[in-house]
Amino acid sequence: MRTYRELFRTPEFTPLFLACAGQVAGHTVSGLALGTLVYSATGSPLLSGLAMFGPALVQVVGAATLLSAADRLPPRAALTGLLLVFALATAVQAVPGLPVWAVFAVLLGQGLITSLGGGVRYGLLNEILTRDGYLLGRSMFNMSDGFVQICGFATGGVLIAVLSPRGALLTGAALYLAAAVVARFGLSRRAPRAAGRPSVADTWRDNVRLWSARPRRYVYLALWVPNGLIVGCESLFVPYAPGQAGLLFSCAALGMLAGDVVTGRFVPPLWRERLRVPLCLLLATPYVIFVLHPPLPVVVAAVVLASAGYSASLVLQERLMSLTPDELSGHALGLHSTGMLTMQGVGAALAGAAAQLTSPATAIAVMAAASVAVTLTLAPGLRDPVPA
Repeated sequence: MRTYRELFRTPEFTPLFLACAGQVAGHTVSGLALGTLVYSATGSPLLSGLAMFGPALVQVVGAATLLSAADRLPPRAALTGLLLVFALATAVQAVPGLPVWAVFAVLLGQGLITSLGGGVRYGLLNEILTRDGYLLGRSMFNMSDGFVQICGFATGGVLIAVLSPRGALLTGAALYLAAAVVARFGLSRRAPRAAGRPSVADTWRDNVRLWSARPRRYVYLALWVPNGLIVGCESLFVPYAPGQAGLLFSCAALGMLAGDVVTGRFVPPLWRERLRVPLCLLLATPYVIFVLHPPLPVVVAAVVLASAGYSASLVLQERLMSLTPDELSGHALGLHSTGMLTMQGVGAALAGAAAQLTSPATAIAVMAAASVAVTLTLAPGLRDPVPA
């Protein structure tokens, strides 16, 4: 499978694609609205960052207890149910007068069940496409994420200005609901990929099995830690430049879109193997310039350039799939997604704490430097050949 046209000719790819795009749109609009709402109420960069990315922190609990369900539940029912829960949780957060602690309580519950989402979604994608089409399909999903985030952050900023943060939250809830309808009526009923009932014991056993191989450990750490630290940088866009936060988020999405197009469609396999480490470094190094408080055009250019490095996740996922047996594909991808989002929450918390002690600009530069250090530490293990 070599072209995007072939992807959309594949049965069920289009409805899955649309459902996931709707989910990203709902998350983008509601996340910006919630971060703005919490920052307006508290004036805290830490709480603002946690409102946007903090729910990912509890996904580690889901990864330890719920993730075996990713391969043991019917995919259509699981995906539809998750989207309906997201719609309800987002609508609750829009209730006027809801205390900040209640907002975070809903967010934590939402984050717990989100741990299943990546495994269900990308396990189904791996099932719909042939193995040689997975990278192209994931590239298409990432491109869509970038485009939807560009539109979503821009639209979210307009909705916040014209309506209110709560009006933008209700719009996000409606987008989740529309995605649930597409998933329910666009996807066919499929049997679970693995037999048996989900259990904590199965989750732990499969996690241990995936983590036991040294090459997979290096891939997981490279997928989780550098990415999470840079999302910590992005979580400070609101306190760094409150009036231009929507612009900076849109520029980050634009850079991610460009990187995924080039890496997923035009870079040959041999070069993709060589680009694992350079792309991870590209993701971090431009943010170091924030310590100098550059003018807005330089900030925009740095954000776009750095975000192209998010395409490192494509080549790292390709390596992960080459190291993983088929019966664990959903669990493996779910563990990647959950660990990545958890580290994004950790990154947001660390960045917010650093900004409280110093300044948003200094915290962004520190997080970027830490990401570079982690990538250089992991580099030798990422260059090892795939074992037979």
